[in-house]
Amino acid sequence: MRTLVAALTLVTATTLGSTAYAVPVAELTYSAPTAIPTCALSTLPSQASDTLDLIHSSGPFPYPQDGTVFQNREGILPAESSGYYHEYTVKTPGSDDRGARRLVGGGALTRPAYVYYTDDHYSSFCEVDENS
Repeated sequence: MRTLVAALTLVTATTLGSTAYAVPVAELTYSAPTAIPTCALSTLPSQASDTLDLIHSSGPFPYPQDGTVFQNREGILPAESSGYYHEYTVKTPGSDDRGARRLVGGGALTRPAYVYYTDDHYSSFCEVDENS
């Protein structure tokens, strides 16, 4: 077998020269994480501000799921350790259930370093600017 490999190597080198040639491989692409847009708290539904007030005062929250760990399974928010994010319901008037609107806080429970808003149940987010 070694003789066959050596013969093929010699024929290839003689035919193609000493330069190695490689078959092109499909180009790998990398998608950088999309930047999360910023949204002013004043542009969000008034219920978002109400929920943020509840977060800052540690509740009481209207739903038992409020304050639970948000896993970031969608991978849209910046990667952090488990337990960093917590989710809170932003009430939707006229909805029979929790609806799709949420605030997700990152960091401390009552003073999160980052607050994100979604109105489509985690398909997209904006980072809330609490000062505008």
